[in-house]
Amino acid sequence: MTARPNSGGEGPRLECHGAAREVTGSCHRVVLGEHSVLLDCGLFQGEAQERNKQPFPFSPGEIDAVVLSHAHIDHSGRLPLLVKQGFRGPIYTHPATRDLCSIMLRDSAYIHEREAAWENRQRRRKGQEPTLPLYTQEDAEKAMEQFELLDYGEARDILPRIRVRLRDAGHILGAAIVELWLDAQKRPRKLVFSGDLGHRNKPLLCDPEPVEEADLVVLESTYGDREHRSWEATWRELGEILEAADHEKGNILVPAFAVGRTQQLLYAFQRHFDEWRLDRWKIFLDSPLAIEATEVYARHSDVYDPAALRAHRESGSLFELPNFELCPDAEDSMKLNEQKSGAIIIAGSGMCTGGRIKHHLKQHAVRPGCHLVITGFQARGTLGRALVDGTKRVRLYGDEVHIAAQVHTVGGLSAHADLTGLAAWYGCFRGRPPVALVHGEPEPMDELARHLKREHRPRKIVCPRAGESVEL
Repeated sequence: MTARPNSGGEGPRLECHGAAREVTGSCHRVVLGEHSVLLDCGLFQGEAQERNKQPFPFSPGEIDAVVLSHAHIDHSGRLPLLVKQGFRGPIYTHPATRDLCSIMLRDSAYIHEREAAWENRQRRRKGQEPTLPLYTQEDAEKAMEQFELLDYGEARDILPRIRVRLRDAGHILGAAIVELWLDAQKRPRKLVFSGDLGHRNKPLLCDPEPVEEADLVVLESTYGDREHRSWEATWRELGEILEAADHEKGNILVPAFAVGRTQQLLYAFQRHFDEWRLDRWKIFLDSPLAIEATEVYARHSDVYDPAALRAHRESGSLFELPNFELCPDAEDSMKLNEQKSGAIIIAGSGMCTGGRIKHHLKQHAVRPGCHLVITGFQARGTLGRALVDGTKRVRLYGDEVHIAAQVHTVGGLSAHADLTGLAAWYGCFRGRPPVALVHGEPEPMDELARHLKREHRPRKIVCPRAGESVEL
């Protein structure tokens, strides 16, 4: 098994068109004879975002079906564009993923429309031709009409000689591992796509399900070079941040990943409310998208882990707190400027690339008593990554400002499996099947490859680049 430029052969083969030695734009095409299935179709983010405007490296109209692993926008965000450019097949995914995509794709389209409107104002002043948004809210709604639902564990024939089954990936609500059976002419093959695997023992959701058989494992490698802190140490770290911020009479800003991290954090606040003396604080959720996503999480208690399900049945909701306030409107958000201390503000976006968190950085993070809590992966080229790397002077809405806030990176809250988790999941496969590593920057991907070779000895490991294919 080798990765090579696409040859156009009969297959079966896997073609990598995104999340190839990078953590963005997940998109993999599986080809079996005259049929092809797309695994994910995500937006490129950070430094790679200009690639969203480039043509797909395949004809969208020739894709027979899409299997979507989960709702995060770097996995789902180009689906409306795919449909706009001619894809007419079904999009198979878990019911919770469908519900999350219904709000996330609409929100993504709104952002593209708003950015195009801003750019066109600049173009008019320069006498240039207007540009169009990548896709519109109408395009997002049309894409939603093509979703077909699959529960965990349900196997279904989606094309002649192609069958699919989803397993719980434990990453975010509805996230799935994809099992794909390919009835090739010489002999059947089975491809297993990890999607994004969850952090083991994470509160709220179940651990990733083990899979035992595969002819090719397509494995994410986001955190392939590090170990997360233990959950006990993570809760202790959060408690210490709360104590320090209270002592310094400051606010706490949390850039919110609207889907997954926000709900995990609210559930943690509920579980540790007395221990962390959270009654000292006013807690604000300043993200319309996160508010809607939390409502979706509340509707899908059937996929909670046993402890969360028991707590849900006892309390009625895992995401309600006595000092908790939703801020759906811009006016509500602007009122938070008056909160000089004692506020925990959870606001979008998770990588500080847009949304209301940028306003709060400009208003609050310029004060030394403020604490900025980074709770997830920050892609290269994002403001969040710059802040994690120690940048103190940033441009916000045309002004250069000095970030005086103390920046904390709470890596233990990650929704992704770490090195041990990724290797342990692979270790459940019998027969040391070949591995194609995806969805990772080069350093963690290469470290995971070394670790797998040393500890599990797969028959082959490849790290395909964009445009390369892997023969099964």
